[in-house]
Amino acid sequence: MKKRFLCLSVTVGVGLLLATWVAPGLAQEDFYRGKTVRIVVGSAAGGGFDTYARAIARQMGKHIPGNPTVIVENMTGAGSLRAANFLYRVAKPDGLTIGHFLGGLLLGQALGREGIEFDARKFEYLGVPVRESSICALSKKTGFSNIEQWLAAKTPVKLGGIAPGNATDDVPKILQAGIGLPIHLVSGYKGTSEVRLAVEGGEVFGVCMGWDSIKATWRKVLDSGDVAIVLQATARPHPELPKIPLAVSFAKTQEGRRLIEVGIQDMSAIFRPYVLPPGTPKDRMEVLRRAFVETLKDPEFLSAAEKSRLSIDPVSGEEVKKIVSGLFELPPSLVARLKETLKW
Repeated sequence: MKKRFLCLSVTVGVGLLLATWVAPGLAQEDFYRGKTVRIVVGSAAGGGFDTYARAIARQMGKHIPGNPTVIVENMTGAGSLRAANFLYRVAKPDGLTIGHFLGGLLLGQALGREGIEFDARKFEYLGVPVRESSICALSKKTGFSNIEQWLAAKTPVKLGGIAPGNATDDVPKILQAGIGLPIHLVSGYKGTSEVRLAVEGGEVFGVCMGWDSIKATWRKVLDSGDVAIVLQATARPHPELPKIPLAVSFAKTQEGRRLIEVGIQDMSAIFRPYVLPPGTPKDRMEVLRRAFVETLKDPEFLSAAEKSRLSIDPVSGEEVKKIVSGLFELPPSLVARLKETLKW
């Protein structure tokens, strides 16, 4: 009798243990089946953020239990600040809405930028598909083919920008302060696709933005020589741009070097975050985080990314969250200088 009772107890115990392991996955499969997950992109269609998001959306659904449909919605405004505020204040934390906005806004909160209605430390981070490699490109209409000529320019070169918090605005401002690069920033474009058109039309004469975005969306003018890469603001040369000089090497002061290191280089890892609203259930957050990671390893995704010239160099959600926390621990003197430079 005792043996039967012991056997029954073990069987029930194993069954409960298996149920504990299996139930969460089944629960999420039941939840996501037939649903639509949307990725809200804070910039216009056709730009680098949009291009990456659509590539991810095409594959991510198959890595989520229940295989929901994943779509992209563009929510432009204030350099993606509208989308970031929407994700924090309006979007339901139900695991059906993912935000993809400019990581510069996360630094913006730490620097006290006006208009920010979110707390970056309370978002849940899925990760980043690629570390940003900020470069500056000039139209051949400027007559400049290298950075030395640009530094010696007697009049500022017009560069197109989107809004504060975007690399198209922040990188030029930091380079202007850090190495004395003569720049006239023309901001207010809705996305990098509009900036590219402005450069091609002669409205502005260059742009500072991510190399991965440029090579994926502006290949034709690069190949023709109508636009040339003259400077990169990375910590080390990008493998595809070994001969393009580094901005930090032109800094004449320690302050200028630190502005570039913190304001550009350190931000490269969190420039393209994929984010969930605060309060998203932990089990759904983990499902989406795992699906995000698996998507970036998916052979079909990688093949499509290669054809579209999209680089993949992921940053985990855990690392993004750690970097964001560190933004709120910067020395007051550096915070003040960054605020003065970025004019937020």
